[in-house]
Amino acid sequence: MKKALISDWYYVNGGAEKVIHSINSIWNDFDHFALIDFLNDDDRKFILNGKKAKTSFIQKLPTVKKNHRKFLQLFPIAIEQFDLRDFDLIISSSSAVAKGIRTTENQLHICYCHSPMRYAWDLREQYLKDAGLTKGLKGLYAKSVLDKMQKWDLSNSENVDYFIANSNHIAQRIKKTYNKESVVIYPPVDVDFFSLEETKEEYYLTASRMVPYKKTQLIVEAFNELPHLKLIVAGEGPELEKLQKIAKKNVEFVGFVENKKLRSLMQKARGFVFAAEEDFGIIPVEAQACGTPVIALKKGGTLETVIENETGIFFEEQSAEKIREAILYFQTKTFDPKVIRAHAVKFSKDRFEKEIKEFVETKFKAHQQTLEER
Repeated sequence: MKKALISDWYYVNGGAEKVIHSINSIWNDFDHFALIDFLNDDDRKFILNGKKAKTSFIQKLPTVKKNHRKFLQLFPIAIEQFDLRDFDLIISSSSAVAKGIRTTENQLHICYCHSPMRYAWDLREQYLKDAGLTKGLKGLYAKSVLDKMQKWDLSNSENVDYFIANSNHIAQRIKKTYNKESVVIYPPVDVDFFSLEETKEEYYLTASRMVPYKKTQLIVEAFNELPHLKLIVAGEGPELEKLQKIAKKNVEFVGFVENKKLRSLMQKARGFVFAAEEDFGIIPVEAQACGTPVIALKKGGTLETVIENETGIFFEEQSAEKIREAILYFQTKTFDPKVIRAHAVKFSKDRFEKEIKEFVETKFKAHQQTLEER
């Protein structure tokens, strides 16, 4: 069985890359493909076992390393230029265009879908607003690009033989967007690394890439109104400088932190605050693996990973006021770190790898039998 693993891109070590790491832990003989690959040596060793992905022409475009998304209109062309005819099994890890790879009827294509393409579907208007592209000629052009991306994405969903969704939330969106059924296999969480700590300190933690949809600004604004409570903000990104300017003295920014430092911050935090509407959201589960309760938006994947009043609490909408109210309510609650940890273990890396292995091997065996019967 000759195998190809194709991802949208490689440039950070985030949740999607942890999925790739686990798939490579099951089978170590993939040929790798992606639109771009700018991993540093440490991340490459972890994610791809030190291998380099074969990349598209987008890799060589000017300024792509700084902002690859500005070449969005070229993504479909780039992904379709990969020639994977020699492979028996193709696994795509996709929240954008990787699932649009061209295949033949003799190949089996399984897509681990983190989300239907967000900027073409459910977050379309938000992306246009955040990019300042709601008006004028640039706005019209951006909307026409997204219209074409929708049509392309819908058409190319037919290239997928089986969808795996990373949550029930995403399974519903796959059905709504592509009219396709999917099986849910939750992403891997390294619950062995993110170990239990029962002794907590008097600070709250949030950690993410500083981009608009993560809504870190709302968390900072909420704590600006709670000067007696300390917030530590971990992560970097385009919004960092703006957030530092608006934050009051009780908000501390620590920038990018390596995994051991992040684990320590999670273990000792009184609570982990998470305001994004995520498809699954690995980091709140990592916090729970440390025995740390979560204060999260009551939407998306966190509805499947946080048990209200047992492993955390929810707020109803993305606003500084609702987050502030949730923090004040949280202050009145008591949580058992051991109970929180026990819940998080259900999302372990070992569980993910077992489920993926069984699913892929069963489907490939059935596919081979079908080919032999023709």
